[in-house]
Amino acid sequence: MQLFYNSDVKATDTLFTFDTNESRHIIKVLRKKIGDELWITNGEGHLFQAKILDDSIKKCEVELISSKKTHPKSHWLHMVVAPTKMNDRFEWFVEKATEIGVDEITPIICDRSERKILKLDRMQRVIESAMKQSLQTYLPKLNEPISLSEFLEKPITGLQFIAHCEDSERHELKRRVVADQDVTILIGPEGDFTPSEIKSAISKGYAPVAMGKTRLRTETAAIVACTIVASINNG
Repeated sequence: MQLFYNSDVKATDTLFTFDTNESRHIIKVLRKKIGDELWITNGEGHLFQAKILDDSIKKCEVELISSKKTHPKSHWLHMVVAPTKMNDRFEWFVEKATEIGVDEITPIICDRSERKILKLDRMQRVIESAMKQSLQTYLPKLNEPISLSEFLEKPITGLQFIAHCEDSERHELKRRVVADQDVTILIGPEGDFTPSEIKSAISKGYAPVAMGKTRLRTETAAIVACTIVASINNG
């Protein structure tokens, strides 16, 4: 099954017309024609079965034959991650985290951050593509970058963890995650969080954790964290 995404499709619609760019992709690139079926999601849990009525490359119109609502997961995974120096490595994290099942991503700017500007439009496209590729119907939320100090002032519900590399007491993340509970995980920059940042996070209720016995890159640690949460909730 090939999945298409358009946030404008509503559960009450019976007909829908794609814009010029997507119409051209569907008809000219994918060679779809009148009568062919499409599967569409609006990123809000709905999966629509549609049939092409008009195969114009400027205005592809479909009839929505059926729709069903996918139940959301019993937990919410919020990854709060410092952008990597190389943009493609952070994009890799965003893509794979979406495939694994992240619900929300917030880039955080820390004292040791080497990158403080992100191309959010590009990141959003990566998320949308990964959602379609992995046949999911909920689009993860991508937030604007925010400083760690500002983020720590936000009210957070559920389990809260900070992963760091300091030589201090930490517990294995896999032994602290509980199924069916919301989780927020802080992952620092390539130079790690500073001791004062770690202290501030702990004072706000974030428990210090480790991903294993090896030292991981930022994006690797973030993916390992996503995988641990997914495996505990899907096990």
